[in-house]
Amino acid sequence: MELDWGNLPGYDDIKGFMANNRRKSQDDWNMIKETSAETLLGREMLKSRESGERSYGFRQIKSEESNKSVFVTQKGNVVGGGTYSVLNALSAYLRYLEGTARDDWQEVHDKLRASENRNGASFNALFGSALSLGIISRRRVHYEAIKYEKERKAGFLSPFGYSAATIAAAVEAVCSKEWYWILALRNQINNDGKQSTRIWRWNGFLIQYTVAGEDGPAVLLVHGFGAFGEHYRDNIYGLSSTGHRVWAITLLGFGKSEKPNIVYTELLWADLLRDFIVDVVGEPVHLVGNSIGGYIVAIVARVWNVLIKSIVLINSAGNVIPRNTSMSLSRQSVSKDN
Repeated sequence: MELDWGNLPGYDDIKGFMANNRRKSQDDWNMIKETSAETLLGREMLKSRESGERSYGFRQIKSEESNKSVFVTQKGNVVGGGTYSVLNALSAYLRYLEGTARDDWQEVHDKLRASENRNGASFNALFGSALSLGIISRRRVHYEAIKYEKERKAGFLSPFGYSAATIAAAVEAVCSKEWYWILALRNQINNDGKQSTRIWRWNGFLIQYTVAGEDGPAVLLVHGFGAFGEHYRDNIYGLSSTGHRVWAITLLGFGKSEKPNIVYTELLWADLLRDFIVDVVGEPVHLVGNSIGGYIVAIVARVWNVLIKSIVLINSAGNVIPRNTSMSLSRQSVSKDN
């Protein structure tokens, strides 16, 4: 009650403050996240082609779905809307093998076939956003899938697996999400005083990372293939104790980060690192990568050099997708620290 609240600033005061503020605004940083590495690299490849052919990652697919469609994105490949609509789409998904004469269910079946780039991948592709937004819960999906399985098996559940691939895909996806959510709750209390383990949600998936240090330049450590954030367990404290703030991330699909049934590429991981720098670190970083992590940080530095102060490549490895090696690393874009 005794605080001096000061004077309420007027429009001219706020305008002057914004004009004089030299820090990069959050809106500018958020704009960096709007375009994927695949699209940006595709644009540069287009410039070098006299024929003007569109690259594989720069095709625009226009949705021709009706207004009543349960698919809500521009590409028409993500289920959305109200809970009833999502449950209806889930029923259609689970009953794929039965066939249907219903137009709305046939639409789901068509999208399922288009999204099944690997066994069971279609469920996360179609329903992942609805789960992340809370339109439908993991446990409701599990309940509906098991109920349908019992209908097919006269009330019994076989110990040898499920009777339909769609049932298995739905159950395995939500059980995996539930497991990593519980694991995340446990890991969040891990703090030994020197460094702490935290969880960050990226595109609906849980990502584990370690952070240490309170002041100094920001350093982001990226592990190699088959490893995880604790690969740098002997380096984190040493760097933080010498005046650095250190983050060690566990990439999607590794360690205790979530492992969704999706196609993994170096460009997916590059997008992950970009968003981590923008959302979690909040300022340009010194980026360190080992093995395949070195290749990924080089992509980030090449595409979004405004986010990078320097890169350190440790035994840097090659690419995951061969076609992604056509863009050279510009000397003007990054610097190297030994």
